[in-house]
Amino acid sequence: MSENNNSKLQLYDKKCKQLLQEPEIRFAGIVDQDGNLVSGGFKEGISPHEGDETRLQNFLEFVSKASIRKEYDQSLGPINYLAARRDKAVLVSFPFPITQILLLISAEPTVNIENLARRVVEIFTDVN
Repeated sequence: MSENNNSKLQLYDKKCKQLLQEPEIRFAGIVDQDGNLVSGGFKEGISPHEGDETRLQNFLEFVSKASIRKEYDQSLGPINYLAARRDKAVLVSFPFPITQILLLISAEPTVNIENLARRVVEIFTDVN
């Protein structure tokens, strides 16, 4: 791994840890174009819901397919984030098109998605 990639992974990890300080966030991770978790993870002390890893992987697959679709980018603009509200969790992904990575977040069902999106933008604004 190059030194540049290593420093980017450290930056991503730092940003994910910042997000995990938010009370309603359970998981914040950076996933590469191959679907591998490269930074972040579950909040310390949080027990994943049964099947959380599988659900996150399934959501990642859905998001990956949706994020690469570009047919509406010209008329509506690129995807800022995709969210799915479930009974036990909210799953939100933020594609970073330039670096070909995704930020994947799992939060409590009470989270305000718009406020979460604003917080993500604040934390990740200097990441490219």
